[in-house]
Amino acid sequence: MEQLKVKIAGEIALTNDPGSAMKKWREVFGINQGELANHLGISSSTISDYESNRRKSPGIAVIKRFVDALFEIDLKKGGELVKRFKEVEGVGNGEKFFEAIDFPKGVSGDDFGKAIEARALANVRKLEEVQLFGCTILDSLKIILEMPYESFVKIYSTTSQRALLFTRTSTGRSPMVAVRIAPIKPAVVVLHGLEPDKVDKLAVRIAETEGIPLLVTSKNLDEIKKKLEQFKS
Repeated sequence: MEQLKVKIAGEIALTNDPGSAMKKWREVFGINQGELANHLGISSSTISDYESNRRKSPGIAVIKRFVDALFEIDLKKGGELVKRFKEVEGVGNGEKFFEAIDFPKGVSGDDFGKAIEARALANVRKLEEVQLFGCTILDSLKIILEMPYESFVKIYSTTSQRALLFTRTSTGRSPMVAVRIAPIKPAVVVLHGLEPDKVDKLAVRIAETEGIPLLVTSKNLDEIKKKLEQFKS
């Protein structure tokens, strides 16, 4: 876990928007401002000031306390997120199957969908409420045919609040079946290179049952990556 702590601390310390990075990681851990403030012995307004960049950039001592608090609070709640992080660390490298793009702050599902010029086929209203912290682009054929099941968790990096974008899909059924049986669910699923009328009805039904917004886009993949990289600036 020390490696992940260093990663989080480094992201906060090196970004031009430390407040957004702090907010991102607090939300990834599912901790509200009040919980964090109580644990640190400070006011909620202080947390809000840091996250809104109304206070000067936090020093390394503040960042260390902040990061340690995230892990300590999670452990008090049963340590489910910390346990998931450990599982990810223990899984072999699956990067040949996917490309993960992380966002420094939350991106609304609507903004994400517009950026990749996607059309929603299921759970359209829920898309308005979703906050994404990244997108993982997956080669659906390699995922289904080659990637070990135990490596699936690594797709999510550090949070399931991300979109999974499947390339080389013919009907969308296989990717949605994989999502259906996976232990962790994404916030959004995107089927790339499909026209809406070509999407299998079962894929749409699974998305509706799981409560996951399902999008389709035919936008050039390189252009999609460029758009997603803009969320990192």
